Amino acid sequence: MKHIARKRFGQNFLHDASAIAAIVDAIAPKPGDALVEIGPGLGALTRPLCEQLGRVTVVEIDRDLAARLRNDPQLQVIESDVLRVDFEQLSEDMGAINGLRIVGNLPYNVSTPILFHLLGFAHRVRDQHFMLQKEVVQRMVASAGSSEFSRLSVMLQWRYAMEYVLDVGPECFDPAPRVNSAVVRMTPLTAAPDVNPKRLSELVQVAFSQRRKLMRNTLGPWLDQEGFSGTFDLQRRAQEVSVAEYVGLAGQLDTTGDLKPR
Repeated sequence: MKHIARKRFGQNFLHDASAIAAIVDAIAPKPGDALVEIGPGLGALTRPLCEQLGRVTVVEIDRDLAARLRNDPQLQVIESDVLRVDFEQLSEDMGAINGLRIVGNLPYNVSTPILFHLLGFAHRVRDQHFMLQKEVVQRMVASAGSSEFSRLSVMLQWRYAMEYVLDVGPECFDPAPRVNSAVVRMTPLTAAPDVNPKRLSELVQVAFSQRRKLMRNTLGPWLDQEGFSGTFDLQRRAQEVSVAEYVGLAGQLDTTGDLKPR
Protein backbone atom coordinates (compact mmCIF):
# COMPACT_ATOMS: atom_id res chain seq x y z
CA MET A 1 0.00 0.00 0.00
CA LYS A 2 1.34 3.41 -0.95
CA HIS A 3 2.15 5.66 1.99
CA ILE A 4 0.39 9.04 1.88
CA ALA A 5 2.63 11.89 3.00
CA ARG A 6 1.43 13.40 6.27
CA LYS A 7 1.50 17.17 6.54
CA ARG A 8 1.71 17.15 10.33
CA PHE A 9 5.08 15.42 10.06
CA GLY A 10 6.25 17.68 7.24
CA GLN A 11 6.77 14.70 4.94
CA ASN A 12 8.28 15.27 1.48
CA PHE A 13 9.92 12.12 0.18
CA LEU A 14 13.13 12.33 -1.82
CA HIS A 15 12.99 10.23 -5.00
CA ASP A 16 15.42 11.71 -7.54
CA ALA A 17 18.24 9.23 -8.18
CA SER A 18 20.87 11.84 -9.07
CA ALA A 19 20.10 13.91 -5.95
CA ILE A 20 20.25 10.80 -3.78
CA ALA A 21 23.62 9.81 -5.26
CA ALA A 22 25.03 13.31 -4.75
CA ILE A 23 23.95 13.37 -1.10
CA VAL A 24 25.38 9.92 -0.39
CA ASP A 25 28.63 10.98 -2.06
CA ALA A 26 28.76 14.05 0.18
CA ILE A 27 28.19 11.90 3.29
CA ALA A 28 30.88 9.43 2.12
CA PRO A 29 29.88 6.60 4.47
CA LYS A 30 32.62 4.15 5.45
CA PRO A 31 32.30 0.65 6.94
CA GLY A 32 32.32 0.87 10.70
CA ASP A 33 30.65 4.30 10.84
CA ALA A 34 28.03 4.66 13.57
CA LEU A 35 25.41 6.36 11.41
CA VAL A 36 21.99 7.60 12.48
CA GLU A 37 19.40 8.79 9.98
CA ILE A 38 16.64 11.11 11.17
CA GLY A 39 13.35 10.74 9.31
CA PRO A 40 14.21 7.95 6.83
CA GLY A 41 10.71 8.05 5.36
CA LEU A 42 10.48 5.60 2.48
CA GLY A 43 14.20 4.81 2.63
CA ALA A 44 15.52 6.73 -0.37
CA LEU A 45 18.79 7.55 1.45
CA THR A 46 18.59 4.61 3.82
CA ARG A 47 19.02 1.90 1.18
CA PRO A 48 22.25 3.23 -0.39
CA LEU A 49 23.63 3.98 3.08
CA CYS A 50 22.95 0.38 4.12
CA GLU A 51 24.73 -0.83 1.00
CA GLN A 52 27.85 0.99 2.20
CA LEU A 53 27.56 0.33 5.93
CA GLY A 54 25.65 -2.91 6.36
CA ARG A 55 23.63 -1.48 9.27
CA VAL A 56 22.03 1.90 9.97
CA THR A 57 20.08 3.23 12.95
CA VAL A 58 17.00 5.26 11.98
CA VAL A 59 14.73 7.55 13.99
CA GLU A 60 11.18 7.69 12.62
CA ILE A 61 8.16 9.34 14.27
CA ASP A 62 5.53 7.95 11.85
CA ARG A 63 4.41 4.59 13.23
CA ASP A 64 3.32 3.26 9.83
CA LEU A 65 6.71 4.02 8.30
CA ALA A 66 8.49 2.66 11.38
CA ALA A 67 6.57 -0.61 11.00
CA ARG A 68 7.70 -0.89 7.36
CA LEU A 69 11.29 -0.13 8.24
CA ARG A 70 11.36 -2.88 10.88
CA ASN A 71 11.04 -5.41 8.07
CA ASP A 72 14.59 -4.59 7.04
CA PRO A 73 17.10 -6.61 9.11
CA GLN A 74 19.83 -4.05 8.36
CA LEU A 75 17.99 -1.35 10.32
CA GLN A 76 17.75 -0.55 13.99
CA VAL A 77 14.49 1.40 14.19
CA ILE A 78 13.84 3.94 16.94
CA GLU A 79 10.18 4.95 16.74
CA SER A 80 10.22 8.36 18.40
CA ASP A 81 10.09 12.09 18.04
CA VAL A 82 13.77 12.97 17.50
CA LEU A 83 13.44 15.74 20.09
CA ARG A 84 13.00 13.01 22.71
CA VAL A 85 16.04 10.99 21.66
CA ASP A 86 19.03 11.01 24.03
CA PHE A 87 21.94 10.96 21.57
CA GLU A 88 24.40 10.64 24.45
CA GLN A 89 22.88 7.29 25.38
CA LEU A 90 22.47 6.31 21.73
CA SER A 91 26.16 6.94 21.15
CA GLU A 92 26.98 4.63 24.06
CA ASP A 93 24.56 1.96 22.82
CA MET A 94 26.04 2.05 19.32
CA GLY A 95 29.63 1.99 20.56
CA ALA A 96 30.38 5.14 18.56
CA ILE A 97 34.05 5.41 19.54
CA ASN A 98 34.75 7.90 16.75
CA GLY A 99 31.48 9.79 17.19
CA LEU A 100 28.05 9.53 15.65
CA ARG A 101 27.47 10.46 12.04
CA ILE A 102 23.97 11.94 11.80
CA VAL A 103 22.11 12.52 8.52
CA GLY A 104 18.58 13.32 7.48
CA ASN A 105 16.03 15.12 5.40
CA LEU A 106 14.70 17.28 8.22
CA PRO A 107 11.03 18.34 8.28
CA TYR A 108 10.98 22.05 7.48
CA ASN A 109 8.42 22.83 10.17
CA VAL A 110 10.64 21.59 13.03
CA SER A 111 14.16 21.85 11.60
CA THR A 112 15.35 24.58 13.97
CA PRO A 113 14.22 22.79 17.16
CA ILE A 114 15.98 19.65 15.93
CA LEU A 115 19.21 21.56 15.29
CA PHE A 116 19.11 23.10 18.76
CA HIS A 117 18.36 19.72 20.34
CA LEU A 118 21.38 18.16 18.62
CA LEU A 119 23.58 21.08 19.68
CA GLY A 120 23.61 19.63 23.18
CA PHE A 121 25.17 16.40 21.90
CA ALA A 122 27.80 17.89 19.58
CA HIS A 123 30.58 16.40 21.74
CA ARG A 124 29.38 12.92 20.74
CA VAL A 125 29.14 13.67 17.01
CA ARG A 126 31.71 13.37 14.22
CA ASP A 127 29.62 15.16 11.60
CA GLN A 128 26.07 15.92 10.48
CA HIS A 129 24.63 16.15 6.96
CA PHE A 130 21.15 17.58 6.72
CA MET A 131 18.80 18.58 3.94
CA LEU A 132 16.69 21.57 4.92
CA GLN A 133 14.89 24.52 3.40
CA LYS A 134 17.47 26.47 1.40
CA GLU A 135 16.91 29.75 3.21
CA VAL A 136 17.51 28.01 6.55
CA VAL A 137 20.83 26.61 5.28
CA GLN A 138 21.75 30.10 4.07
CA ARG A 139 21.19 31.41 7.60
CA MET A 140 23.15 28.54 9.11
CA VAL A 141 26.28 29.32 7.07
CA ALA A 142 25.91 33.13 6.87
CA SER A 143 28.80 35.40 7.84
CA ALA A 144 28.52 38.37 10.19
CA GLY A 145 27.51 41.49 8.29
CA SER A 146 25.21 39.69 5.85
CA SER A 147 21.44 40.02 5.89
CA GLU A 148 21.07 36.25 6.53
CA PHE A 149 23.24 36.32 9.68
CA SER A 150 20.99 35.45 12.62
CA ARG A 151 20.67 33.85 16.03
CA LEU A 152 20.79 30.46 14.29
CA SER A 153 24.08 31.42 12.60
CA VAL A 154 25.71 32.35 15.90
CA MET A 155 24.52 29.36 17.90
CA LEU A 156 25.58 26.82 15.28
CA GLN A 157 28.85 28.43 14.21
CA TRP A 158 29.95 28.65 17.85
CA ARG A 159 29.99 24.84 17.91
CA TYR A 160 30.37 23.67 14.29
CA ALA A 161 32.30 24.33 11.12
CA MET A 162 29.52 24.86 8.56
CA GLU A 163 29.61 24.04 4.86
CA TYR A 164 26.96 24.61 2.19
CA VAL A 165 27.15 21.39 0.15
CA LEU A 166 24.55 21.36 -2.66
CA ASP A 167 21.13 22.48 -3.83
CA VAL A 168 18.14 20.15 -4.23
CA GLY A 169 15.14 21.32 -6.27
CA PRO A 170 11.46 20.78 -5.41
CA GLU A 171 11.08 18.36 -8.32
CA CYS A 172 13.29 15.86 -6.46
CA PHE A 173 10.53 15.25 -3.89
CA ASP A 174 7.07 13.73 -3.73
CA PRO A 175 5.03 15.69 -2.93
CA ALA A 176 7.06 18.63 -4.25
CA PRO A 177 7.54 21.32 -1.58
CA ARG A 178 6.94 24.97 -2.39
CA VAL A 179 10.49 25.86 -1.41
CA ASN A 180 13.99 25.01 -2.56
CA SER A 181 16.17 22.75 -0.45
CA ALA A 182 19.89 22.46 0.26
CA VAL A 183 22.29 20.13 2.03
CA VAL A 184 24.60 21.37 4.77
CA ARG A 185 27.60 19.71 6.42
CA MET A 186 28.17 20.42 10.13
CA THR A 187 31.45 19.32 11.73
CA PRO A 188 31.85 19.91 15.48
CA LEU A 189 34.82 22.12 16.29
CA THR A 190 37.51 20.31 18.25
CA ALA A 191 38.39 23.47 20.16
CA ALA A 192 35.02 25.22 20.52
CA PRO A 193 35.13 28.04 23.11
CA ASP A 194 33.91 26.89 26.52
CA VAL A 195 30.79 28.91 27.23
CA ASN A 196 27.44 28.35 28.92
CA PRO A 197 25.12 27.55 25.97
CA LYS A 198 22.01 28.77 27.79
CA ARG A 199 23.73 32.06 28.56
CA LEU A 200 24.87 32.46 24.96
CA SER A 201 21.42 31.60 23.63
CA GLU A 202 19.72 34.13 25.90
CA LEU A 203 22.20 36.83 24.98
CA VAL A 204 21.89 36.25 21.23
CA GLN A 205 18.11 36.05 21.38
CA VAL A 206 17.96 39.49 22.99
CA ALA A 207 20.48 40.93 20.52
CA PHE A 208 18.49 39.76 17.49
CA SER A 209 15.06 40.55 18.94
CA GLN A 210 14.88 43.81 16.92
CA ARG A 211 17.59 43.38 14.33
CA ARG A 212 16.96 46.72 12.61
CA LYS A 213 17.74 48.65 15.77
CA LEU A 214 21.15 49.41 17.22
CA MET A 215 21.94 47.08 20.10
CA ARG A 216 22.09 49.99 22.53
CA ASN A 217 18.27 49.85 22.39
CA THR A 218 17.96 46.07 22.84
CA LEU A 219 21.04 44.41 24.26
CA GLY A 220 22.12 47.50 26.21
CA PRO A 221 19.24 47.51 28.73
CA TRP A 222 19.54 43.73 29.13
CA LEU A 223 23.26 43.96 29.91
CA ASP A 224 22.52 46.67 32.47
CA GLN A 225 19.89 44.42 34.03
CA GLU A 226 22.43 41.60 34.22
CA GLY A 227 24.94 43.80 36.01
CA PHE A 228 27.49 43.77 33.19
CA SER A 229 30.36 46.13 34.00
CA GLY A 230 32.66 45.43 31.05
CA THR A 231 32.88 47.13 27.67
CA PHE A 232 31.09 46.14 24.47
CA ASP A 233 30.36 48.23 21.38
CA LEU A 234 26.58 48.59 21.26
CA GLN A 235 26.59 51.12 18.41
CA ARG A 236 26.01 48.27 15.96
CA ARG A 237 23.18 46.09 14.79
CA ALA A 238 23.09 42.45 15.86
CA GLN A 239 24.09 41.08 12.45
CA GLU A 240 27.28 43.18 12.49
CA VAL A 241 28.76 41.38 15.50
CA SER A 242 30.92 38.29 14.95
CA VAL A 243 30.34 34.88 16.52
CA ALA A 244 33.59 35.25 18.47
CA GLU A 245 32.41 38.55 19.97
CA TYR A 246 29.09 37.05 21.10
CA VAL A 247 30.87 34.07 22.63
CA GLY A 248 33.36 36.37 24.35
CA LEU A 249 30.58 38.52 25.80
CA ALA A 250 28.75 35.45 27.09
CA GLY A 251 31.97 34.35 28.76
CA GLN A 252 32.39 37.76 30.39
CA LEU A 253 28.85 37.62 31.74
CA ASP A 254 29.51 34.28 33.39
CA THR A 255 32.72 35.52 35.06
CA THR A 256 31.48 38.94 36.21
CA GLY A 257 31.34 38.79 39.97
CA ASP A 258 28.41 41.17 40.51
CA LEU A 259 25.92 39.20 38.40
CA LYS A 260 22.73 37.86 39.97
CA PRO A 261 22.91 34.08 40.58
CA ARG A 262 21.27 32.00 37.86
